[in-house]
This record gives sequence, C-alpha cells and structure tokens, in this order.
Amino acid sequence: MNPFTPSPETAVHLSRVDKAFRHGDLVTPILKQVEFTARMGEMTFVVGPSGCGKTTLLSVLCGTLDADAGEVTTLGHALHQMSPAHITRFRSRNVGFIFQQFNLLPTLTAAENIAVPLRIQGVSAGKAIPRAREWLARVGIPEKANERPNRLSGGQQQRVAIARALVHEPALIVCDEPTSALDSATGHQVMDLLRETGRASQRAVIVVTHDPRIYSYADCVAQMEDGRILRVTASVPDAPHSTH
Repeated sequence: MNPFTPSPETAVHLSRVDKAFRHGDLVTPILKQVEFTARMGEMTFVVGPSGCGKTTLLSVLCGTLDADAGEVTTLGHALHQMSPAHITRFRSRNVGFIFQQFNLLPTLTAAENIAVPLRIQGVSAGKAIPRAREWLARVGIPEKANERPNRLSGGQQQRVAIARALVHEPALIVCDEPTSALDSATGHQVMDLLRETGRASQRAVIVVTHDPRIYSYADCVAQMEDGRILRVTASVPDAPHSTH
C-alpha cells in the first residue's frame, strides 16, 4: 500500500520507481527504488555525478520514459496507469521542457519556435504567433521575433527556449542542464527568470544540473548517486566531485 496522498501542493511524486535500459541480454539498472517529491511553487534541483540517473528521472516523471516498476504521479495524474496516447496529450498541455542545447528549429524564427507547443495543441498561427511575441517581450528580447536561431547569442537562444517552454502555461517545467552552456551572467539571468516565473504562477520547476554557480536558487535539493535519491535538503549541496 502506498501511503502517499496527493495534496494541492504536490506537483510530482515517485514511489519505489525502477528503470533499466536493455541492450540484448544486457540489463543496466538506472533508477533503483526511487522516492522523489517536488512541490508547486518551488524550484527543486536534482544533483549528482554523471550517470547516476538524473536525466532518466526527469524523463520518467514527465512520461517520456515509462518506469519499469513503481508509481509515478505528476500533477495529480497516475502516469503509470495511463496509455501512451493519454500521456502524450497530458505532457503537451502540462509540461514545459528546457534543455542544455536549446533544441530550437533552425528554419523557424524565434517567434515561430516559441509558438510550436501551441501549434501542436491545434492553436492557429494567427493566435499562436501573437502569444509567442508576448513571451518574447516577457523574456526581454521582443526585437528578436523575426530572427532565426543562428542570428541569436547563446543567452538569447536560451531565452527563446524558456519562452517556448512557458508559452502554453504548463504547470510543470523540467530543465536538463539549462545553464552549463552559458556564461555566469547569462546563467544567472536565466535562473532569475525561471524562479520568478515559477513562483509567480505556482508552477513547479525541476532542474537537473552539475552547475554549482546556480545551486543557491534551489528551494529543495535532491542528491542522487547510483540510481537512488540519497538525501533531500533545503540547503545548498557541496559541489560534486566530478562534473563529467
């Protein structure tokens, strides 16, 4: 019996989650009986050495990977009980993704890139592009609406990626190494924006990072090692021994 009872403050809860990758007869365990909770209105960091399962944890909690065992409850939805089609629809409406490499489409303008989540939901271009432009203004680069990614700096591309992640007003934002490709000043600007956006709208923000420059932004820190959550604290963790 799972004693966990979702509350309005709970954004994500994983209970006894296992995940392994299989290549022929080789089975490599990645997540091992993981217990993890993130709350609305907080920025939760997941830290630990490379290969410990952080990115896999992100993928499982937002439904891009299925858990092999255990329970995954995200925004009140039991993902482990949902069909792939239902999970895809749920994710398109409720989750925003921010990646280290930005993943902007090179043939689209900044505004068109930001509009992609809305277009996936069936919003017309006539409505999606103005909303994308509004978000460009909110991230501080309204003048870049018609520029393609190769005409933008790294910090500007990350701002476009953040706007794309937020344009459809998701309740959950997941970030995989959002600052490691940025200089210190730009990284802090990005984290300021994420913190303000998450707290102002009672979203949950979950950040996987190796970047000790941004640890102070965390409301809660889950430290992983060898596929398990070792401890959860509200304090800044020690810098990891290895970032590679």
